[in-house]
Amino acid sequence: MLGFAIAGVVSAAVLGARFGREVWLGMFAPFLVVCVTWILTERVYRTRPEQLTSVMIGAFAGKLIFFGAYVGVAVGVLGVQPAPFMLSLTGYFIALHLVEALLLKRLFVPSN
Repeated sequence: MLGFAIAGVVSAAVLGARFGREVWLGMFAPFLVVCVTWILTERVYRTRPEQLTSVMIGAFAGKLIFFGAYVGVAVGVLGVQPAPFMLSLTGYFIALHLVEALLLKRLFVPSN
């Protein structure tokens, strides 16, 4: 996940002052959510694996509410430019959740 954070720094530097804030805000929420979700998932799996599904469903519902509010605040209150913000948010959301899915696979199917 550190690689995605570095990519965000590079993207913000390349896009400069014009879209840097949008790229950062688009990266921040998915990175934070995936980190928190992964920590929670791993802890529940290690201590109470029978409750993992219900915790993940609750996390999904929380993500729906959080991202809806986050986009509303970013666009409505902070006044970010919607197109670069949504491109950044969408790209990081998909990429980081793909990483989370691969980590889940590794957690559920240990290597030999």
